[in-house]
Amino acid sequence: MTATIQAATKRRRSPRGNTTRKKNSGGTGGPALRARSGWRVKQDLKGASLSLPFLLGFALFTLIPVAMALKESVFATKTSGLGFGKATSTFVGFDNFAEALADTSFWAGMFRVFIYAVIVVPLGQLASLAMALVLDGVRRRVAARFRIVLLLPYMVPGLVATMVWIFLYSPVVGPLSDLLQVFGVQVNFFAGNTIWSSIGNLAIWGGIGFNMLIMYGSLQSIPHEIFEAARIDGAGELRIAMDIKVPFLRGSLVLTSLLAIIGTLQIFNEPLLFRAVTPETITKDFTPAMMIYNQAFQVGNINYATALSIVLGVVVGIVSTIIYRFTNRIES
Repeated sequence: MTATIQAATKRRRSPRGNTTRKKNSGGTGGPALRARSGWRVKQDLKGASLSLPFLLGFALFTLIPVAMALKESVFATKTSGLGFGKATSTFVGFDNFAEALADTSFWAGMFRVFIYAVIVVPLGQLASLAMALVLDGVRRRVAARFRIVLLLPYMVPGLVATMVWIFLYSPVVGPLSDLLQVFGVQVNFFAGNTIWSSIGNLAIWGGIGFNMLIMYGSLQSIPHEIFEAARIDGAGELRIAMDIKVPFLRGSLVLTSLLAIIGTLQIFNEPLLFRAVTPETITKDFTPAMMIYNQAFQVGNINYATALSIVLGVVVGIVSTIIYRFTNRIES
């Protein structure tokens, strides 16, 4: 009797035990989970493949050149005899960087560019902000027409724009000198005390459209209900612009300011072309970028020019970080 009861109990328990094993094997750790994890991996790979062209381009045109520049900056190329012997590359460590940090010509050019940026960048930002606010206050059809007109200077290549402005500044064939003489004003746009103003005017003219377009796009994203509520409360258009629109543009102002500062510290095209007209005013080391160009392609000292470019890149990165953190602190 006891044996019969035990046998029946085993028969009743055995299916349940098998069912439990099947549930455990097909539940959380079975093929369903493996299939789901495999699907996620495929989706991640598809998403990563979209950024693969950018990563390849970034590695090919940024990471690899930077690595090659770092390698060149710690070597020095020397020739034996009177310069007719074979050139040999010698490891010099950080000697090129030490020479760059002690080069007064390089830092004098950096100081000139810094003063130029302190004046030109705020003026360009104010002009772009004013144009964006004006376009935001008119009808969309009118704004669309003026956007294209203001963006045209940015579409013109920098070299072409510089050549056009050199023609306009010319005291012989340019119209600006004759126009100012009508009002009794005589200005030499290529003199030492006005050359930076001439270059700055060109920079503001070329960048105002791009900065204005970014700010105007940010203004279009502001809910119009805020403006209607402010008008109901009695606020005028100037009050709305200063207290509502401008605070919404802080992010755009930070972005355009950083781009303008980075471009200003690396200014090269405009002074180089102006040097062809007035070499006594603009020297070969007038800006850091011009000095790097001269060392690389005129003197032939590629190693030292590479070290100077790395120092310039570090300075640009430090200045951009300081400005970015300062503006974020003001916003917070």
